[in-house]
Amino acid sequence: MSETADSTPAQTLLHAPLKAVLVPLDQVPDPVFAQQTMGPGIALEPLESQLFAPCDGEVVHLARTRHALTIKTDQGCDILIHLGLDTVDLEGEGIIVHVAPGDRVQQGDLLWDFDADLLACRALSLITPLVVTSNDQWRCEFEKVTPGGVIERGAALMTLVALSAGASSGMTEGANNEYREQVTLALAAGLHARPAARLRGIARQHECTLVLERGEHQADAASLTALMGLSLRHGDTLAIIARGSNAAAALGEAAALLTTPEAAEHDPMQGEQTDETPASVPTGNDTTGYGLMASPGLAVGPLVRLERSRIEINADREESAEVAERQLADAISTLNDTLITDIEQARDHGRQEEADILEAHQAWLDDPALREESLAHIQAGRSAAFAWREVLESRVRTLRQSESRLLAARADDLRDLQERLVALLVPHAAADSHVEMTPGAIVVAEEITPSQLLALDRMAPVGLCLAGGGTTSHVALLARARGLPCLAAMGAGLMEAVGHHEGATAILDAQKGALTFRPTPGQLDDARQQIEQARARAMAEREVAHEAARTQDDVLIEVCANVADPEDARLAHEAGADGIGLMRSEFLFMARQQAPDQETQREIYQQALDSMGAHSVIIRTLDIGADKQLDYLSLPRVPNPALGTRGVRLMARHQALLDVQLRALLSVRPLDRLRIMVPMVTEAAELVAVRERIEVLAGEMNLEGRPELGAMIEVPAAALCADRIARVADFLSIGTNDLTQYTLAMDREDPDLAGRADVLHPAVLRLIDLTVKGASGHRCPVGVCGAAAGDPQAWAALVALGVDELSVEPARVAAVKAGIRQLDRAALARRLREWLDEAIDSATLRQRLEQWLNDQVATSTTIHQGAPRNAI
Repeated sequence: MSETADSTPAQTLLHAPLKAVLVPLDQVPDPVFAQQTMGPGIALEPLESQLFAPCDGEVVHLARTRHALTIKTDQGCDILIHLGLDTVDLEGEGIIVHVAPGDRVQQGDLLWDFDADLLACRALSLITPLVVTSNDQWRCEFEKVTPGGVIERGAALMTLVALSAGASSGMTEGANNEYREQVTLALAAGLHARPAARLRGIARQHECTLVLERGEHQADAASLTALMGLSLRHGDTLAIIARGSNAAAALGEAAALLTTPEAAEHDPMQGEQTDETPASVPTGNDTTGYGLMASPGLAVGPLVRLERSRIEINADREESAEVAERQLADAISTLNDTLITDIEQARDHGRQEEADILEAHQAWLDDPALREESLAHIQAGRSAAFAWREVLESRVRTLRQSESRLLAARADDLRDLQERLVALLVPHAAADSHVEMTPGAIVVAEEITPSQLLALDRMAPVGLCLAGGGTTSHVALLARARGLPCLAAMGAGLMEAVGHHEGATAILDAQKGALTFRPTPGQLDDARQQIEQARARAMAEREVAHEAARTQDDVLIEVCANVADPEDARLAHEAGADGIGLMRSEFLFMARQQAPDQETQREIYQQALDSMGAHSVIIRTLDIGADKQLDYLSLPRVPNPALGTRGVRLMARHQALLDVQLRALLSVRPLDRLRIMVPMVTEAAELVAVRERIEVLAGEMNLEGRPELGAMIEVPAAALCADRIARVADFLSIGTNDLTQYTLAMDREDPDLAGRADVLHPAVLRLIDLTVKGASGHRCPVGVCGAAAGDPQAWAALVALGVDELSVEPARVAAVKAGIRQLDRAALARRLREWLDEAIDSATLRQRLEQWLNDQVATSTTIHQGAPRNAI
């Protein structure tokens, strides 16, 4: 019912969405609902397995796992319907949803079909709460219903009455449109700095407020310190609250972020035994110190202690509060500009993890809570530098006390931000603390911040040893990205021990977790010999990287590169790549708020071709779905996205989007150096459909030539049908990452299974063998563009099985070519087939391959291209 002219409060009648037993909300066996944390309402225990809309309105949110949705009534009231209790853990199993966000529904429209038996057995309860989440504007008036009684579907259930006439306006100017969803945190490392920064970005993108709520505590996404102060860990239950005109979209993205497992980083405290348990570090002595390997490698160099005294500052201000506030604002602005430049440079050089870390620093810098508290200190008479340091010091202490070692490690990042801004506020004192050292040193410090490590780059240290820190710190991550050997958690006595040996030549062997203070001449000779041999080997490999790679039995193997953009392609050409084996076009789509137009795409693709000279470039069409999603592309919600609408399957649903990409690809010149690769092909008919579409588009563009068209072999079905697919393809490329995942039924993003998801599993190798044999009869070349192409044991096995091309990261091109030149393919092929005839597992096969390669071809390990002379 609509609002009347005399401002009578708006009312909405809710009908029973299914036949059910009525349950008072306070009797629901879940405190979130029983205590009406999310709002008032009623619950229903279903007596049938379909649920219908209780009123007219719009579906404004649907949970990723399909177990809950929110309807906004025509009068602007939000109704949450939560199908069962703890059903989120079922990941959509047993639930079929018939609506999507944005759909208009009428009372009686079907919302869900569900397997009542499955839900009753697998979930906590089938009890389904109906909750008024916008309870600050509405009250519930229940119809004449009896708790414990049965209500028929469509019967009057309750009436919602607006608390004021204005409540019926819905999304009017100034209205506080609020959406809420309860989720279970799936991030293995808990809510740490980088996902917290992404939450802030989501709120900014949608111009709304995002709040996380856990128990009695709330944190606004605008404040990283507040978010991390919640100390949210994997498995914690929390509520996401979104407010604003785009709140529904923001809530969906935030929920997806927090409920999608993150494979890149984990909290070592999530288990009984951790690699950072102090007891795991041997006790040092006068000759050797021990720690945890934060970054692998071997280094020889003089020991240099990095002892940075804190910048001296005046606690009380001499200037006016207005001047001090302006000083703080200017310093924040200057540091923000520096961070923006650093982020862009990191991305330009392909150091995405470094860019992510710096973006988290930028988000902290913009934290309104830190700024407001600093201004309060200034108003109380403190200097800008003292105010900033004092406010951040309290946050550092909070993080240090966290039970999560990963969160505790982020205190270093906050300390970094603290001192960088203080240095801008008191530049003269900061200049006095500047440190210089001779290149080639092993740097020893109590702790070091990310920005200090980046600053050390120009002094070219060969190693880093830290008394504190851990293997999950951002400093450890940056050291690994640079190939800088690093030990952490070496203990409080490190600085004193090194003080007795400062300047002496030491050996840092990160793999062994040891720093030898005063090695014997023999030990030094051995270490330097290993370093020099590896360096000489790498130099020799780079010198001939542009030459063809032929095996000992004269089989030509192309070594190409996997790239994401034209800059990567340029680096690949410089590294000696024989072509681009995979250009991932999805990154072009993921970096934008809307799909790139034809000309934008054409320019990027053309630059990639131009970067590679006369070599060919394989560009994969859009591969979105599973672990890669686009905000602007609506894909159906399914329990397992890896088995959903991906790759070539997008054509049926988003033909126009792929037509734009195909036209852009057909616009590059010369077409004979372009190869188009289609992902997630399962049968020949799919590739034929793409070729037919290319023919239509090329005809419209009056083109004479056509690029080659190939298929990715990523699923067992494609490998089993390789013979037929090869008949209609110009080339095949095996995506070993997905092929391994689908063959072994092991999610490659699951940290518990990642170690077992090995491409050398006999089943995976047999599918690859089938692919090669199926293609050979049609003279269709087969390449490999998955991670296995750069795996020292795996690439040798793939070559032995008969693949024609390997596509690796640009930095691996020289090493892989060198290994191929030392390989007798026929000899390894014979041994490999003998091994596969046995009852063998992937671990044993990997060991045998490693031993065979060591014995027969002396496979070498290359060093990081930027590694200094005395380090590998």
